[in-house]
Amino acid sequence: MKVDLGIWSRLTQAVVALVAVAVLILISMKYLPLIHQNERMRQEIFRLDNELQKQEVIARGLRADIDALRNDPATVARLARETLRYARPDETIILFETNSAGGAPR
Repeated sequence: MKVDLGIWSRLTQAVVALVAVAVLILISMKYLPLIHQNERMRQEIFRLDNELQKQEVIARGLRADIDALRNDPATVARLARETLRYARPDETIILFETNSAGGAPR
Protein backbone atom coordinates (compact mmCIF):
# COMPACT_ATOMS: atom_id res chain seq x y z
CA MET A 1 0.00 0.00 0.00
CA LYS A 2 1.48 3.31 -1.08
CA VAL A 3 0.59 6.48 0.78
CA ASP A 4 0.65 9.74 -1.15
CA LEU A 5 2.23 12.39 1.02
CA GLY A 6 1.85 15.04 -1.64
CA ILE A 7 4.42 17.78 -1.57
CA TRP A 8 6.34 16.23 1.37
CA SER A 9 7.63 13.32 -0.69
CA ARG A 10 8.89 15.69 -3.38
CA LEU A 11 10.54 17.94 -0.76
CA THR A 12 12.18 14.90 0.81
CA GLN A 13 13.57 13.85 -2.58
CA ALA A 14 14.84 17.39 -3.22
CA VAL A 15 16.53 17.53 0.21
CA VAL A 16 18.17 14.14 -0.35
CA ALA A 17 19.40 15.30 -3.77
CA LEU A 18 20.75 18.56 -2.31
CA VAL A 19 22.51 16.71 0.50
CA ALA A 20 24.08 14.36 -2.06
CA VAL A 21 25.28 17.35 -4.13
CA ALA A 22 26.64 19.02 -0.99
CA VAL A 23 28.54 15.85 -0.04
CA LEU A 24 30.02 15.64 -3.54
CA ILE A 25 31.09 19.30 -3.38
CA LEU A 26 32.71 18.78 0.03
CA ILE A 27 34.58 15.73 -1.24
CA SER A 28 35.80 17.59 -4.33
CA MET A 29 36.90 20.56 -2.19
CA LYS A 30 38.82 18.18 0.07
CA TYR A 31 40.64 16.37 -2.77
CA LEU A 32 41.12 19.20 -5.30
CA PRO A 33 44.31 20.51 -3.58
CA LEU A 34 45.69 16.97 -3.54
CA ILE A 35 44.98 16.64 -7.26
CA HIS A 36 46.81 19.92 -7.95
CA GLN A 37 49.73 18.84 -5.75
CA ASN A 38 49.87 15.52 -7.62
CA GLU A 39 50.03 17.37 -10.95
CA ARG A 40 52.82 19.65 -9.70
CA MET A 41 54.78 16.64 -8.48
CA ARG A 42 54.36 14.87 -11.83
CA GLN A 43 55.71 17.96 -13.61
CA GLU A 44 58.65 18.08 -11.19
CA ILE A 45 59.36 14.38 -11.81
CA PHE A 46 59.28 15.02 -15.57
CA ARG A 47 61.69 17.97 -15.19
CA LEU A 48 64.03 15.95 -12.99
CA ASP A 49 63.97 13.01 -15.42
CA ASN A 50 65.02 15.35 -18.23
CA GLU A 51 67.78 16.81 -16.06
CA LEU A 52 68.92 13.30 -15.16
CA GLN A 53 69.17 12.36 -18.83
CA LYS A 54 71.24 15.48 -19.57
CA GLN A 55 73.55 14.75 -16.65
CA GLU A 56 73.97 11.13 -17.79
CA VAL A 57 75.07 12.35 -21.22
CA ILE A 58 77.59 14.69 -19.58
CA ALA A 59 78.80 11.86 -17.30
CA ARG A 60 79.31 9.53 -20.29
CA GLY A 61 81.40 12.20 -22.00
CA LEU A 62 83.47 12.78 -18.88
CA ARG A 63 84.00 9.03 -18.43
CA ALA A 64 85.19 8.83 -22.04
CA ASP A 65 87.60 11.72 -21.41
CA ILE A 66 88.94 10.06 -18.25
CA ASP A 67 89.35 6.76 -20.07
CA ALA A 68 91.22 8.48 -22.91
CA LEU A 69 93.54 10.25 -20.45
CA ARG A 70 94.24 7.01 -18.57
CA ASN A 71 94.77 4.74 -21.57
CA ASP A 72 95.79 6.87 -24.57
CA PRO A 73 99.24 8.48 -24.47
CA ALA A 74 98.46 10.51 -27.59
CA THR A 75 95.60 12.21 -25.75
CA VAL A 76 97.85 13.08 -22.82
CA ALA A 77 100.48 14.47 -25.20
CA ARG A 78 97.90 16.54 -27.10
CA LEU A 79 96.46 17.92 -23.87
CA ALA A 80 99.93 18.83 -22.58
CA ARG A 81 100.77 20.61 -25.83
CA GLU A 82 97.47 22.54 -25.84
CA THR A 83 97.25 23.59 -22.20
CA LEU A 84 100.90 23.89 -21.23
CA ARG A 85 102.05 25.06 -24.67
CA TYR A 86 104.59 22.29 -24.92
CA ALA A 87 105.98 21.35 -28.28
CA ARG A 88 107.89 18.48 -29.75
CA PRO A 89 111.42 19.27 -30.89
CA ASP A 90 110.35 19.41 -34.56
CA GLU A 91 107.21 21.52 -34.00
CA THR A 92 106.71 25.26 -34.27
CA ILE A 93 104.05 26.87 -32.08
CA ILE A 94 102.02 29.74 -33.51
CA LEU A 95 99.75 31.54 -31.05
CA PHE A 96 96.82 33.63 -32.17
CA GLU A 97 95.73 36.30 -29.72
CA THR A 98 92.32 37.93 -29.69
CA ASN A 99 91.52 41.43 -28.50
CA SER A 100 89.75 41.86 -25.17
CA ALA A 101 86.39 42.64 -26.83
CA GLY A 102 86.26 39.11 -28.23
CA GLY A 103 86.61 40.22 -31.85
CA ALA A 104 88.59 38.73 -34.68
CA PRO A 105 92.24 37.77 -34.19
CA ARG A 106 94.89 40.33 -35.07
